[in-house]
Amino acid sequence: MPQGTSFNTEGEDMWKQYKKTFSGMQVIIGLVTLGILLWRHAWDLAGVFFITMQIGAVLGALWGARLKNKLDRTTGEVALR
Repeated sequence: MPQGTSFNTEGEDMWKQYKKTFSGMQVIIGLVTLGILLWRHAWDLAGVFFITMQIGAVLGALWGARLKNKLDRTTGEVALR
């Protein structure tokens, strides 16, 4: 794929979004996982919550980047890279 394709741009935007929200999301994921572990005393259940929330964080960053790109296109702004 050529360097300037929209997939490449969306991928780069997704990782920027993920990096921007990484710390906050990891704190929330850690607190929820710890809460599940303390509440239910079940490592497997806590592990499922941890993995699910990590996947959700990546998918959320992808979705956020796509929405930002769509908003930038409709308002006529050019994203600075």
